[in-house]
Amino acid sequence: MSTARAGAGEAAVPRPAVTCVFAVTETPPPDEVVAATPGHDGGSPLRVLAAGPLHLLVQDVPAADFGEEALAQRLNRPAELERCARAHHRAVETAASAGPVVPLPMATLYLDDRNAVRAVAAREAPLRALLDRLRGRTEWAVKAHGPGGGLASAAAADGPVGGRSYLRRASARRRTEREARERALEQAHAVDRELRRYAVAATRHRPQSEQLTGRSVPQLLNAAYLVDDGRRAEFVRAVGELAREAGRWAVEVTVSGPWIPYSFARSDEVECAAHREVRA
Repeated sequence: MSTARAGAGEAAVPRPAVTCVFAVTETPPPDEVVAATPGHDGGSPLRVLAAGPLHLLVQDVPAADFGEEALAQRLNRPAELERCARAHHRAVETAASAGPVVPLPMATLYLDDRNAVRAVAAREAPLRALLDRLRGRTEWAVKAHGPGGGLASAAAADGPVGGRSYLRRASARRRTEREARERALEQAHAVDRELRRYAVAATRHRPQSEQLTGRSVPQLLNAAYLVDDGRRAEFVRAVGELAREAGRWAVEVTVSGPWIPYSFARSDEVECAAHREVRA
């Protein structure tokens, strides 16, 4: 439980709190780095909590602000969601400064430290296996955006024509547009297939809407790749070559990273992957 700060001459008033866990790591980050990292607004300073051979980066946060109903209301407000996401990412980055890290979902909450430690201890084996799998590896994001539409509507711009001729030309333009989209999608699939050769693991996320991307063309590929740091330059070079090839079909390929491997930090996924590797 945390205690609210009191003014001069005032008694400290107990403030009910819960334990927010940001990440799990084997090597705790330096105390001075932890102390310098801002957490969620209204919470206590970040701290490291030992859980056997593992360590948790945690923060005491007000129970009233992080209860199920209150938290749901806050996360439905874009500004509050962004603040919480930024605080979570800052804490995970701090945990990752000392070694491999398993970032937990945003707003992972426990009633107290004892319950947090107990939950991690129950998953110690898969968590340690996941940390081993992520060691010396980072996540890279690759996105592909394809050509926009509008070809069919251009039929009306060619001057007045007869009804049947107009329909034929409009149909031909729609067919051309459809074929262009199919070629672009094939290029995006080809990019993904090739990049998987350089990665330890890969996953495809749902394509983002044009509203989220801020682009007027559709997103064809939204993928993440777990890459050995030793192959980083090779991976980036491969993306560049694929981007040039895809550009011939009006497909733009972009890469960003290295990132903390959020997309590969689920212990159930690593257990399945390990099983597949053993069978292979």
